[in-house]
Amino acid sequence: MFPRLFHIGSFYLPTYGVLVASGVLVGLWISVRNSEKQGINGDDAWNFGILVVLAGIIGAKVLYVINDWSAYANNWREIFSVNTLQAGGVFSGGLIAAFVTAVWYMRRHRMPALRTCDAFAPGLAFGHVLGRFGCFSAGCCYGKPTNHFWGVIFTNQLAHDVSGTPLGVRIEPTQLIEAAAEFCNFLLLTWLLGRKRFDGQVFGSFMILYGIERYFIEFLRDDPGRGEVFGGLMTGTQLIAILLVVGGGLIWWLKSSSRHSALSPQKSGSRV
Repeated sequence: MFPRLFHIGSFYLPTYGVLVASGVLVGLWISVRNSEKQGINGDDAWNFGILVVLAGIIGAKVLYVINDWSAYANNWREIFSVNTLQAGGVFSGGLIAAFVTAVWYMRRHRMPALRTCDAFAPGLAFGHVLGRFGCFSAGCCYGKPTNHFWGVIFTNQLAHDVSGTPLGVRIEPTQLIEAAAEFCNFLLLTWLLGRKRFDGQVFGSFMILYGIERYFIEFLRDDPGRGEVFGGLMTGTQLIAILLVVGGGLIWWLKSSSRHSALSPQKSGSRV
């Protein structure tokens, strides 16, 4: 709706960038506080978080370009253009890159992997809330045309020029729907963090919740670059969403099973 907060001459401050940066900073602050409560060194948590965020930003942009490769194949310099830099990335790509980087960093610095991921999960969800508000302000990640009363109409020409947002058409507010879902995830994960029964429970829950959420929101999305797999059966993002649910379910199953085994009383072979 408001791609630019203000502009002076040729300089302008993009609303998307401000909200995404705010989401990163607030999400990191929440994550570091949670890490300290989980017995993790705060400095290690800050360094870990900053590195993972940078990897996430790069990964989101890379998947964005891959999904819309037809627009870049014959003009690869456009990848580094201002329009591409201002456009939103693909969160799934950012999540994968962040995950790989996180595994590497935690192994290198011997951080408790699942406990660290548990501490960062609520902050990741909250940061994504502000990020999706940024998407809404820029007009990217828009939805399909709709007649529902909750549909929104974009009128800013800049949103159309940068993100291809359809103007004067009532469309699904997919950015706000996802922001609302992620805020609910944030509240649930924060509640669960103080009551978890095994390491990995919170992060596994986040993977399941976000995977389900994103799978169904994809049906409402209409921006280009969705990507198709299995002959158009689903989008690439939906495949990643399914893998997230499976991965989160495996964490729950494996860790809860090992916990129950550890708590089960050992049977004595003989009686005295």
